[in-house]
Amino acid sequence: MAAEALARLAGERVDHRFKGLPPDATGLTVGELAAERRNLFTDGFGTPVLALSAERLDHNLRQMETYAQRHGLAFAPHGKTSMAPQLFQRQIEHGAWGITLAVPHQVWVAREFGIRRVFLANELVDAAALRRLGADLAADPDFRFVCYVDSVRGVELMDAALEGAARPVDVVVELAAGEGARTGVRTEAECAAVADAVAAARGLRLVGVAGYEGEVPGATPERVQAWLRRLVALAVDFDRAGRFADTDEIVVSAGGSAWFDAVADEFAQIPDLSLPVLKLLRSGAYVSHDDGHYRRLTPFNRVPAEGALEPAFRLWAQVVSRPSAEQAFVNAGKRDAAYDLDLPLAQVVRRDGAERPASGIEVTALSDQHAWLRTAPGADLEVGDWVGLGLSHPCTSFDKWPLIPVAEADGTVVDYIRTFF
Repeated sequence: MAAEALARLAGERVDHRFKGLPPDATGLTVGELAAERRNLFTDGFGTPVLALSAERLDHNLRQMETYAQRHGLAFAPHGKTSMAPQLFQRQIEHGAWGITLAVPHQVWVAREFGIRRVFLANELVDAAALRRLGADLAADPDFRFVCYVDSVRGVELMDAALEGAARPVDVVVELAAGEGARTGVRTEAECAAVADAVAAARGLRLVGVAGYEGEVPGATPERVQAWLRRLVALAVDFDRAGRFADTDEIVVSAGGSAWFDAVADEFAQIPDLSLPVLKLLRSGAYVSHDDGHYRRLTPFNRVPAEGALEPAFRLWAQVVSRPSAEQAFVNAGKRDAAYDLDLPLAQVVRRDGAERPASGIEVTALSDQHAWLRTAPGADLEVGDWVGLGLSHPCTSFDKWPLIPVAEADGTVVDYIRTFF
């Protein structure tokens, strides 16, 4: 099923939906265009165009596979980052247990492309989505689905929508990261009340506990570790109380892209429980990494002996105006580049086939279709030059590009990644 669905992506026709591609590629299938192995810089690609580095993408996939194996973690990378089934499949091939998602539409995309294990990092209370989920679980005995519960009311709504379902929906109680954090149950007593509600629900089965340490207020290593110890203790207490009697393994899950080293350390301390424990890490931004937010926050900065991730995105734009010695404009803006956490970073300039560092060039603002550049005295930049921009925050980079070229270091485009947002 997965292979057939992915093959259909290769058969999709190139047309006006996909920006940055060569005009003369219109009418080709994506697979035919990939087979031509065109060069990003010399074979008709237009600007702006976002590209993924083939080598760095492969490195990041291997890096997190190795990290998870080394620390005895199952890995369900967050698919909301890319919403790219081709990358989901590569993550599975690199040892991922399954894919984490956030909302029902993302689940349907994953299912369309054959993903068998889904962790929904949200409480699901939409009745129509729950009915479809129940039907999917009934139709496919190999489909494993787990989601959060964080309220008695949510449990009641879920159970009502699942009345008559052939299989129960597996749920984990979400422990909030603290007062004022995002979602989740605030106290252990409230967690017990939610677990009691699950036990009384015919359509649900309690299989574990989970949360997101990235929401710990004023996060420091000590505060994150303290919250993770609470999460582990909650799993231990629930197990001692016999709350996991209906399952065959206990799920304990956490892990964004900023603190997975703390997750690995604390999950290593989980004691023997009455059942095997699935220690599930959910980091997602690693697949492309970035040149801003996650470059600063990645745990590999704290544990360099464990390896490193490499930024795989580069947005290419062209200088379309040079009104003064201090200012220039390129033709990529908010429609093309992530800007919610940091502005793009000018990295390199290409002219006449030669590439050099973007010395003295800084992005100072974005309009819808322009980036404002400040240029220092002596900065070598002309109308027509291509400027390679590094981006911050993968989750709001992928979503602007429905088809993304994957290019090798010399510019040869070897694949195209289709996204579904």
